[in-house]
Amino acid sequence: MRNQLLFLSFLLFGLGVFAQKKVATNPIIHADVPDMAMIRVGNTYYMSSTTMHMSPGLPIMKSKDLVNWQLVSYTYDTLATVDALTLTNGKSTYGRGSWASSLRYHKGIFYATTFAQTTGKTYIYTTKNIEKGPWKVATFKPSYHDHTLFFDDDGRNYLIYGAGKLKIVELNADITGVKEGTTEQVLIENASTPSGTGGGLPAEGSQLFKVNGKYYLFNISWPRGGMRTVLIHRADKITGPWEGRVALQDLGVAQGGLIDTPDGRWFAYLFRDFGGVGRIPYLVPVKWENGWPVLGENGKVPETLDLPTNKSLIPSIVASDYFTRKKGDAALPLVWQWNHNPDNALWSVSDRNGFLRLKTGRVDTSFVLARNTLTQRTIGPESTGSTLLDVSNMKEGDFAGLSLLQKNYGLVGVKVGKGTKSIVMVSANTGKPIDIENIPLSQNAVYFKAECNFRNRADVAHFFYSLDGKIWTKIGEPLKMPYTIPHFMGYRFGLFNYATQMVGGFADFDYFRIEDKISEK
Repeated sequence: MRNQLLFLSFLLFGLGVFAQKKVATNPIIHADVPDMAMIRVGNTYYMSSTTMHMSPGLPIMKSKDLVNWQLVSYTYDTLATVDALTLTNGKSTYGRGSWASSLRYHKGIFYATTFAQTTGKTYIYTTKNIEKGPWKVATFKPSYHDHTLFFDDDGRNYLIYGAGKLKIVELNADITGVKEGTTEQVLIENASTPSGTGGGLPAEGSQLFKVNGKYYLFNISWPRGGMRTVLIHRADKITGPWEGRVALQDLGVAQGGLIDTPDGRWFAYLFRDFGGVGRIPYLVPVKWENGWPVLGENGKVPETLDLPTNKSLIPSIVASDYFTRKKGDAALPLVWQWNHNPDNALWSVSDRNGFLRLKTGRVDTSFVLARNTLTQRTIGPESTGSTLLDVSNMKEGDFAGLSLLQKNYGLVGVKVGKGTKSIVMVSANTGKPIDIENIPLSQNAVYFKAECNFRNRADVAHFFYSLDGKIWTKIGEPLKMPYTIPHFMGYRFGLFNYATQMVGGFADFDYFRIEDKISEK
């Protein structure tokens, strides 16, 4: 009997251990983190991504396990000072700004490079400390589309870039521009060929790797009538000849590259277009066969991975903020980004302790062209953003509140008009903003929240208000959240305040709270 009890105890212990086996699930980040570039330095992974028109930009994230990432840096506060980036003279740079970056570590220096249609330039940012900076920048023309920076073993340095017809250009020794006396060369005449030449999105998103003496060039294509596809070309010399093949064609998961672990395993980091939440990162296991990286499990993207379990994206990618700051704290945590370049004279977290103050400094007629909307990513499969707004210092024509920012945006906030204040829900479901519901407000403090349901691609949000923070009332209509190319970004929570008649007013936000759940199903 004693032996049977011991065996039963051992069996139950074993089952418990098995039940606790940690596995990661795809997507590894259910939020808008597209165009990833990734490196490993020792036991630490770093990743860069695209945030286009947002400031600060070109975010750097850090991980110890490839699954759980935290924001640690941005390479720039602002990309440049031009009308399109400062939302001046009716111009904007939605969907443009800085695009797909390249991330490298070479001889003790970190390189994060990008390019921008907005300025027509290529940017190379460098630092010895990727987490704390400072970053130096070298800029030059032209804007090399979707380039990959590559340091070869012979000491020469290159950018590979383009779409369809891929080209290569050699850089100078200090990586500040094109090497004098050199010219652009065609590397691959039509890199889309392995996935077909019947049109669609041509091969782009280049990322080059060298493994065991061979060169491997990753690209994404989107054959007409098909899905986003991973292409890999291989060569013994960087100048070619190159042979290519389709490496993965499943769920539209594509664009990225290779990363290895300290224990010798390989993965491909890729992303997937996933509706209103944005473009979300996946990891795919890689095996090497006959000198080729073979992606996926039997050609499929697995739902689970033999990696540590995913933790919440709160507070490493998004986070609540009560706007209280201790001495030495940054004015804004890294989770925040401004919509375009901010006017730093018109916001504060110190004018009133424990509050974000957004001041008006000019008259605007459009929410998307108003400056100083402060944003964070929405996250999937569900997320709620909420805030408490003090409207006592708003002026005639002012509008302040909580937004879900994309082309087809939604707002809930307070408008001041004809000496009265009203709670208003605005929807741009149709592509143009419409006041859906208007409720008189007789007090100076009001609570707002927006609930986002991205589960099973529902892509719908509801807005609420409360007069006491306890009883919530739905307002307006459901907001459909399509991913649109003009903004090229997942929906973002935003805190906003802008003037339509006179300047000098301000709105105070007591907090922004984010949760990974909703009340409305």
